Amino acid sequence: MLKIRKCLFPAAGYGTRFLPATKAIPKEMLAVLTKPLLQYGVEEALSAGINTMAIVTGRGKRAIEDHFDISYELEHQIKGTPKEHYLTEIRSVITKCTFSYTRQVEMKGLGHAILCGETLIGNEPFAVILADDLCDNAPDQRNKCPRGDDESVLLQMTKLYEKYQCSIVAVEEIPKQDSNKYGVIAGSIEEKNIIRVSDMVEKPNPEDAPSNLAIIGRYILTPDIFDILRETKPGKGGEIQITDALLTQAKQGKVIAYKFQGKRFDCGSVDGFVEATNYFYKKNNL
Repeated sequence: MLKIRKCLFPAAGYGTRFLPATKAIPKEMLAVLTKPLLQYGVEEALSAGINTMAIVTGRGKRAIEDHFDISYELEHQIKGTPKEHYLTEIRSVITKCTFSYTRQVEMKGLGHAILCGETLIGNEPFAVILADDLCDNAPDQRNKCPRGDDESVLLQMTKLYEKYQCSIVAVEEIPKQDSNKYGVIAGSIEEKNIIRVSDMVEKPNPEDAPSNLAIIGRYILTPDIFDILRETKPGKGGEIQITDALLTQAKQGKVIAYKFQGKRFDCGSVDGFVEATNYFYKKNNL
């Protein structure tokens, strides 16, 4: 049985909703409190036992590589001072992980970004994290901010993969009027919180949405997805959509959707980013 050893991070997008901040700073490097979004994602992958991080970048994204590297000048400047502990977390991440990078030369959608990562992944199942979907492993307990001793979303999903050995998408319930912002699934209940997917539609109008279950930025994908993506024609917006490729697998009964335990923030929007910042500030100061 193959286990999930690698996590792919599509990180080539422009982050236009955060302009002008993202003119020179990758949106994945925007910080919630003192930690970049991408580091939260890498730490979530680590929590699932994954230590090989494959990152698909683009022009102007060198800050990502620099962040996950040693800064000898900075280390020297703060060594032995009270500020040294500020680098403890990122040092630990750098020590535990292997990072590899490739570029998405043209922005042709999430499916195309994932296909660009094939050379980093190879012929094995893998995880995908979209860093601007920030997930906390603590269940949402009526807007309280618990400490978060539960399993991370990706750990929950890798455990499911060991049982089902097929592609998995994380889903959550959304207001029907927001369906045009997400990929939306339909299917039959397999067991509690697990749906065998039979249909999925990319950003449908509310009246056309097959359900109120939306895919968020956590996936487990089997390697045949690369061959499917190569044959997938551009869809909505002229982009190659991962939703369309997954639908091909779903028609063969090879995709499940998982209603995860945890709280998710859409940090690709200003409102979600502010909500996440307030949430983690309260949580860290309880």
